[in-house]
Amino acid sequence: MLYFCCDQRRRNAVLASSLNGIDYLEVLDSNAPSPADRQLILLVHLLKVPTGITLTPDHLRIQGGDRIPHIQVTQVTTFPDSLVVQVRVNQWGDYSPYTLQFVRSKSDPLPPVWIDPVLSTIQFSFKVECPTDFDCQIERLCPPDVQSPPEINYLAKDYASFRQLMLDRLSVLMPKWRERNPADMGIALVELLAYVGDDLSYQQDAIATEAYLGTARRRTSVRRHARLVNYFMHDGCNARVWVQIQVSGDAVLPKRTPLMTKVEGQPPLIAPQSAIWMQSVRQGATIFETMEIAPLFVRHNEMEFYTWGSQECCLPQGSTRATLKDHYPHLKAGMVLLFEEKLGAKTGQPEDADQTHRWAVRLTRVDLTTDPIGGQFANPPNPDPVEVTEIAWAIADALPFALCISARTDLEHQAQYHDKVSVALGNIVLADHGMTVAQEPLESVPKPHLFRVPIAVGDRCADTPVNPMPPRYRPTLQQSPLTHAAPYSPQKSAQSALQWEIQKTLPAIALNSTLGQNSITWQPQRDLLSSNPTSPEFVVETETDGIVYLRFGDNQYGLRPASGTQFNATYRVGNGVAGNIGAEVLRHAVSTESAIAQVRNPLAAVGGVDPEMLEEVRQRAPYAFRIQERAVTAEDYAEVTERHPDVQKAAATFRWTGSWRTVFVTIDRQGGLPVDAPFKAQIREFLERYRMAGYDLEIDAPRFVSLEIEMQVCVKPNYFRSQVKAALLQVFSDRTLSDGRLGVFHPDSFTFGQPVYLSPLYAAAQALDGVSSVQIKVFQRQGQPNGLAIAQGKLELNRLEIARLSNDPDFPERGVLKLTLAGGK
Repeated sequence: MLYFCCDQRRRNAVLASSLNGIDYLEVLDSNAPSPADRQLILLVHLLKVPTGITLTPDHLRIQGGDRIPHIQVTQVTTFPDSLVVQVRVNQWGDYSPYTLQFVRSKSDPLPPVWIDPVLSTIQFSFKVECPTDFDCQIERLCPPDVQSPPEINYLAKDYASFRQLMLDRLSVLMPKWRERNPADMGIALVELLAYVGDDLSYQQDAIATEAYLGTARRRTSVRRHARLVNYFMHDGCNARVWVQIQVSGDAVLPKRTPLMTKVEGQPPLIAPQSAIWMQSVRQGATIFETMEIAPLFVRHNEMEFYTWGSQECCLPQGSTRATLKDHYPHLKAGMVLLFEEKLGAKTGQPEDADQTHRWAVRLTRVDLTTDPIGGQFANPPNPDPVEVTEIAWAIADALPFALCISARTDLEHQAQYHDKVSVALGNIVLADHGMTVAQEPLESVPKPHLFRVPIAVGDRCADTPVNPMPPRYRPTLQQSPLTHAAPYSPQKSAQSALQWEIQKTLPAIALNSTLGQNSITWQPQRDLLSSNPTSPEFVVETETDGIVYLRFGDNQYGLRPASGTQFNATYRVGNGVAGNIGAEVLRHAVSTESAIAQVRNPLAAVGGVDPEMLEEVRQRAPYAFRIQERAVTAEDYAEVTERHPDVQKAAATFRWTGSWRTVFVTIDRQGGLPVDAPFKAQIREFLERYRMAGYDLEIDAPRFVSLEIEMQVCVKPNYFRSQVKAALLQVFSDRTLSDGRLGVFHPDSFTFGQPVYLSPLYAAAQALDGVSSVQIKVFQRQGQPNGLAIAQGKLELNRLEIARLSNDPDFPERGVLKLTLAGGK
């Protein structure tokens, strides 16, 4: 035969016919009847019993052999009802292959008529039992043909050059073919291939363009290049706003209730899936959705402040507590109130109200109490006590301005008193920009259609495992822009809810996949580098045109969805600065809750950021690696601590505490706030990503150095000493002055190791009207008399010390300022 096959169709066909054939051959070696017979007896197994056939040595021929050729058959023995024919030869052969063949006679080499011509011959070896390190099975190899590569012009890159290249090649292969008519089939095929080559060439150029940060044009390419240098390109984030829902009856507003900008002529309540709702969405109305379940109460629509009988009152700047008139049993810690000035403090008119005097606070304490003589202030007087509610909120929500509670106006010489200049609004819920698109079906994961070419090694008859290439699966969303939102914690202050880091935002999308009876929920990640092979996670990649692609893992970094998996996406649409709407813009709630009477946002929405521009990434990413993301030295710990927004200055110290080293971080908080236990826990969590393994971390408060200063002031003749002294106490206080300036000893004016100089003190005093001259007699650490500081003009402090002078009679240990005034009136 000139070929071989991997199946046994011929053998099966012979079994079904009247012919016979050789099945296989055995050489008796170790199991021969005697040692002298080893390799001299061949057992030929036929497919059928050779009935009615007489076999002699003349009917068998053995060919082959390199060193021992011409082996002769000396005896042939058949057995009744047996498939085996025993053949004895005159001698054993060498290690080369031999062939046994049935022939008609010694002179006629053709196969006998009773045996199949194909199965009348078999190849064998006498040395099958000889020791060998290799498999005795014969490998059937089909080596590829060796071809000489054609000459290729690699400068061909476009349609015309590809067409000419192929025509030149065809001129070499077929010199007589000279047809150039465009209607010719050959020319048509050449031009078709030239077009395909031109398209592939364009793709190659595009890939080369996307291979570098400086030339990449696709947003996904720029994002991946920047990630290589640890720079995270952001896709913007949505805005948030505090919204008041006024109700006509107690109700509960579900989470993710849509709120919509004003539609002329429509009531505050719009039914879901109504024609007005659908039309407003199509016309591009700005949609917000509530971020938490909100219990709503009628009595919380508007609450009056209680001033304990006093009039013309205001909540001073920095206030963290107030009193409300009446009992509010449903008012709980954790709820948000919004303070609003409703009347002009000077005119009493609603249109003159200062819209900047609106502030949201999250309550930390609510106490129901009474004013035992509050009824005496009623008109007419009432001896019964008045029920009041004491409320308090965190320092982070302290009032940034003075809020007028009640005022007396004089319009056209008619004095009028207004006791509800400002009120507290309840039923406040946080909402963020974006509209939910529920259960949008995505295209299913396709089946593999490309397979890797198997390598031509081994037996070609052996089964080659199928090696499919994973199908490319990057589904897209139908709507855009996809919302990117930061995590929200209702336990934090009201102001913290409107502040977040853009690096912590994630796309607002979740996927649900089904394959057979299995259902999996997939969550988005910024990247898949930390994902496990079985983690159902994916990455959102947004292009410049707004098209959103979803990228899945590869079973090494994240789970790869199996072929046939069907996905449904639930996501939100709405992102960027488009959500930074102004105050009083939201007017409608899309709900079936009939108790909703009014929707409004007293404050403007904040926080909406557009996606980062490609050119911004090109400028910033190459320098991203310079940002220290680990703390090794003490200076590193101090530097990363100062990245926290509440830290003015930090200092770190390494100390050996017995078995290991401990890093003591001393913090100077903004505004002189205390370094209490909650703040320490917050800083520990903040520094955990930077801390080196094996180092403990401790947070310390600074070491305050109380000052003692005695100042003699000469007052000008036309000024009152009392007024000058009051002005001096204001300037040299540790508070924020009424005009926004900081007192000389405000906590933010001093930090670690900063000396206190005399010259600024003289300058601050001399700058006041009415001060003629100033002389500082005492300038020292409190309780440590020393004239060195006055002589040097400065008071030196150690590395972890901060100067302090509160001049508070309740806390004299926090520093004392003594003023002696002479002259004046």
